[in-house]
Amino acid sequence: MQPTLLILAAGMASRYGSLKQIQQFGPSGETIIDYSIYDAIRAGFGKIVFIIRENFAEEFKEIFEPKLNGKVETAYVFQDMNAFTDGFEVPADRTKPWGTAHAVLCAKDAINEPFAVINADDFYGRDAFEKMAEFLRNECKSDRFSVVGYQLGKTVSDYGSVSRGVCEVNAEGNLAGIVERTKIEVIDGKIVYEDGDKKVELGPQTPVSMNFWGFAPSVFEVSEKLFSQFLEQNLSNPKSEFFIPIVVDSFIASGTGSVKVIPTSSQWFGVTYKEDAPGVQASLSALVNGGEYPDNLWK
Repeated sequence: MQPTLLILAAGMASRYGSLKQIQQFGPSGETIIDYSIYDAIRAGFGKIVFIIRENFAEEFKEIFEPKLNGKVETAYVFQDMNAFTDGFEVPADRTKPWGTAHAVLCAKDAINEPFAVINADDFYGRDAFEKMAEFLRNECKSDRFSVVGYQLGKTVSDYGSVSRGVCEVNAEGNLAGIVERTKIEVIDGKIVYEDGDKKVELGPQTPVSMNFWGFAPSVFEVSEKLFSQFLEQNLSNPKSEFFIPIVVDSFIASGTGSVKVIPTSSQWFGVTYKEDAPGVQASLSALVNGGEYPDNLWK
């Protein structure tokens, strides 16, 4: 069975309000999300599921259906504020979505096979997709999930600090936990993060999560139970969010299963700062010129 790719795109309405508002990086106007889908298809993913907002569905489909029609199966899922909140009344002043793990949970009825999860606007690289596809086909089980571990040095910005989930990896190559490190930046050639009033150095090879996960459908049952607990504790907090690492940490801590850390040498791209954009465009141009991608992905 071919794995599915689940793309978290519910927060992209402002960026995809019209064709003119799409950030174009490729030589034929490709966006970052186009490269992720292209890499997924050639790695053997058989279906793309987009998590989007219902009020933006038709415009979103108009953007992607002409590109993908006949190339891969597509499906669209809505992240609704009231989804999976049975027994709880969502506060009237709650406007913030419930978070990435809730977004994944909203795809419960659309996915019955092993699947990967990515952010819509991050560039993950061919190597990462190929390794994830292999894991999903051959290793993924109800008690065996995965996360792609990027080299920290390939995820930092030259224009300001970033936050990263640093992976703690045990002797078996499995995830022991994720520690959120904030204000990571390059100073005098060294990567450091802020810890109180101290600067602590991290090696460039340090594995970090960039929200590229591999799951079996059993994750939905785990997530649904945890989301109910989350609502009991956080319903009245308008800023609370149910993140994927919450589910993963519980999965590991409870002894339910293990999470393999898949190392990749891929360069991660993202536009954390507007100054990052020219660098992303230049990096993609170099990959195209080197033959990694065609001049026009969907021609």
